[in-house]
Amino acid sequence: MIQAQSKLTSQGQVSVPAAVRRQLGLGPGAMLEWVEEGGRIVVRRAAVHDSAAVHGALFPEGAPRRKSLAELRQGVALAMRRRHARD
Repeated sequence: MIQAQSKLTSQGQVSVPAAVRRQLGLGPGAMLEWVEEGGRIVVRRAAVHDSAAVHGALFPEGAPRRKSLAELRQGVALAMRRRHARD
């Protein structure tokens, strides 16, 4: 378990400690997401969605090809919930 500290600047910026960057595989331009979980804020590497993942969410095998915008949005939301579900 990594334990590290950072200092918040007057502009609201924070540096990610080197040990954390190594553990998460972060480099310049990497995106982080801040999520509230059970009264705590969790910082983690933001997921990257490639075109294949988006296509799979929109058009799963066996599904009809024509969908409404609401159905497309629902499919993407469901796929992202499944992908990021925590046990």
